[in-house]
Amino acid sequence: MNTYFKNFKKFLTLFKKSLTLCFLGCFLGLAGCTGVDVTDYKGTTPTLLIEDYFNGKTKAKGIFQDRFGKVRRTFVVDITGTWDKQTQTLILDEDFVYNDGETERRIWTIKKTDEDIYQGLADGVVGTAYGEAEGNAFNFIYTFDLPYNGDKLRVKFNDWMYLLDNKTLFNKAVISKYGVRLGDVYITFEKL
Repeated sequence: MNTYFKNFKKFLTLFKKSLTLCFLGCFLGLAGCTGVDVTDYKGTTPTLLIEDYFNGKTKAKGIFQDRFGKVRRTFVVDITGTWDKQTQTLILDEDFVYNDGETERRIWTIKKTDEDIYQGLADGVVGTAYGEAEGNAFNFIYTFDLPYNGDKLRVKFNDWMYLLDNKTLFNKAVISKYGVRLGDVYITFEKL
């Protein structure tokens, strides 16, 4: 009988832990479902068409802030964009200069596949980047091999861009790994 109570007590302890983990998992799952969707910006103005905004020269300034709020890096970017209406393809040639003197060049090839849908490729991007526009907002999601301590760290970028006026675009990107936020990138673009 004593063994029965010990086993029952173990069962109850495991059941409570399992139930707690189940509730925690459900809560986190539901919390992930309550995020902002690009369709929330339907009808907002000015309307952002990335092929129009980035066609030509653009200058950007930004920061990388770690998950604790500390600014780890600042940078400036010179961007030259070329829109090919026939192929519905935007080429973005980006030249980065970081505050520590490091430079980087990234070339994006972004194809408009439907009225508000885009797919992008660039060195370092794993697979295809997916973008969607609505109103004054553009959401761009992709996996990226980020150079880190002489190696590569595979992370997810969730970029949100907002057109403030015909010359100014604001971008916030959340960088995460396994669902854990590592930091944020904030960029202000100015169309020249």
